[in-house]
Amino acid sequence: MNRPPIVQPQLAPVTSIDDHLPAVPASGLTAEAIRARLASQAGWSPEFPGDGGIFANREPAGAAVLVPLVQHADGLTLLLTRRTDHLRDHAGQISFPGGRVEPEDDGPVATALRETEEEIGLSRGHIEVIGQLPIYSTVTAFQVTPVVGLVEPGFTMQLDDFEVAEAFEVPLAFLMNPAHHRHHSFEFAGTQRRFLSMPWQGAEREYFIWGATAAMLRNFYRLLATG
Repeated sequence: MNRPPIVQPQLAPVTSIDDHLPAVPASGLTAEAIRARLASQAGWSPEFPGDGGIFANREPAGAAVLVPLVQHADGLTLLLTRRTDHLRDHAGQISFPGGRVEPEDDGPVATALRETEEEIGLSRGHIEVIGQLPIYSTVTAFQVTPVVGLVEPGFTMQLDDFEVAEAFEVPLAFLMNPAHHRHHSFEFAGTQRRFLSMPWQGAEREYFIWGATAAMLRNFYRLLATG
């Protein structure tokens, strides 16, 4: 059975905030610490493997996204995109650069790097891939592999203005602090819908990070918090 999309997620009631959970300490948010944790990945399991519901008329398909960590002198930031408002799927949503695995791609890393170049013009020459997170299954039947990469500052971007409205950075420390993780729940057509959000107030607007993007970031938090 198809589930209708959530079109105004920011209006869904907040049921809880995880301010009782510890933030990842600064020592765990360095490039070296993250590289080491991705290499071991012992002692944890993803909190959000996926929402479990797929459209009955779609076969599962592979996809990959890049989790781009920009290495600034004062700490790592996460580079995210805001999709354009006219797209058929996920219009206006905050997302990682990425997309469907194509036949010519040699695995999810190749997909993530190719899609990043196509969507925001970030050259793979600025990216060092340091690991992957477990596959996340979306409601639209995509099996998404998050590929974590370190990005050297000084890069230039050329946005695909059909797909990407803007690209922006969020301090990784903000996202890895559960005091900023909000749980939402509401009932629609007799079904309870739940999702996670991590709203970020930028210089000129709020970016409502939610859904699959927030779920994969929460999994990243769980990995780093158990390191």
